[in-house]
This record gives sequence, C-alpha cells and structure tokens, in this order.
Amino acid sequence: MTRGLRVDRPELPPGLVAIPVRTRLVRPGEDLAGIVRDAVRGIARPGDALAVSETAVAIAQGEIVPAEYVRPSKLAYLLARRAGALATVNQPESLQIVIDRAGVWRVLYASAMHVLARAIGRRGAFYEVMGEAIAAIDGYTGTMPPFERAIVFAPQNPDAFAQSVYEETGIACAVVDANDLEKAKVLGASSGLHRANVERALLSNPHGNGDEQTPVVVLKWRAQGPNPLFAAVTPP
Repeated sequence: MTRGLRVDRPELPPGLVAIPVRTRLVRPGEDLAGIVRDAVRGIARPGDALAVSETAVAIAQGEIVPAEYVRPSKLAYLLARRAGALATVNQPESLQIVIDRAGVWRVLYASAMHVLARAIGRRGAFYEVMGEAIAAIDGYTGTMPPFERAIVFAPQNPDAFAQSVYEETGIACAVVDANDLEKAKVLGASSGLHRANVERALLSNPHGNGDEQTPVVVLKWRAQGPNPLFAAVTPP
C-alpha cells in the first residue's frame, strides 16, 4: 500500500498529500515519460500533480559527465577548499566546470564579493553573482550509484518534458529541483499548474536526497474547495 505524507505548510490550506513513488533506476537515453507513466499507474489521476526530480530528467537526457573526465585547475582546488560542506562548489571538478562555463574572472569576482559579504554577515553572494552558471550544476555527492561520481547538469527544456508527461498520462506535471534545506524550485511545468504552490508543497523534499529511488512524487488534494495545485488560494 502506498502511503501519503501530509503536506503541512502555513502557506497552504490543509488537504494536500505527497506520495513518493519508487521507480527503477533511470539511465541515460531512456524514455523517462514512459517510466513515470508506468510508475504512477493506479496511484495518480487527473486533478493530481506529478513532481519529477530534475536530476532524473537530466540523467535520462544524458546531461551528466563522470567526475573523472574533469581535470580541476589549481584555482578550482583552492576555491573548493574554502566552500561550505554542503555547497556544490566544494568539489573541485564541479567548480572547474563552473570556471570553464563562466570564465576565470567572473569566478574570481564572485569569490571576492563572497569574502566582502561575509565580512558584513551576509551569505550567498557567490551564488548571486554566478546565477545560472552554478545553479545548472549538481555536485556528485548527492547522487545514488552508479552516478555517485557523475556531475549532473540542468535538464534541457523542462517545460517540454513536463508537457510530454501530461500528454501521456493526462496528469499535470512539474520538473522540480528540491533539497533537504527546505528549498524547492519548479524548473518546468505543464500548462495550468500553479508553480508557486507546487514549490510550497515540496519544501519538505518528499523525493529525498539519498538512495530512496523515488524521483516522482504524486501531489493529491483531499479536501473541499479550490485545488491549490491549480489555483491561488488564501489559507484559512
């Protein structure tokens, strides 16, 4: 029996339930929309929303590179040693890809801004300066085998993928980047879905960041009144 997790957020009315759905391991080149369709059969129905992990979408699209293929520079090693333990850029290989994509001078500027901001008690300046150049890369320590040493990039055209899942299943879909730090971002969604409310519903990260192998979460509305997955609502 598939169990649901009650979504308890002050920004949302009570009645939402999140059901993590286990799938087989997703590999590059596979039909992920078909995998999602088969996994949620008998669990999801129209009126629900499917939240698919952006990592699974990226892997299926082949948007990964083994860390062994990357040769970090001295600068990458130097800066990675000064990054926080949970930061993507504490891995020299990941940081080297950021350097290659954004350029040495931009990374040095972001590092300088980080130091200045920390001196006045403000965090996150490095990520603010780097923007999408760093947001599009996932470090390899959080990805399960056999991809634990693979650097995962952002999925390509997540809106189109989400729409393809909707067309196969008749169920709304979002591609979501969520983590255990209570952060969730919808990268792409099928038409009609309320992106902000989907993000709020996933802040507790029911996908998991370990070896749960649950890249799909079914969001269900089990109450009266407007479904917040498709409409903006005011909490009671």
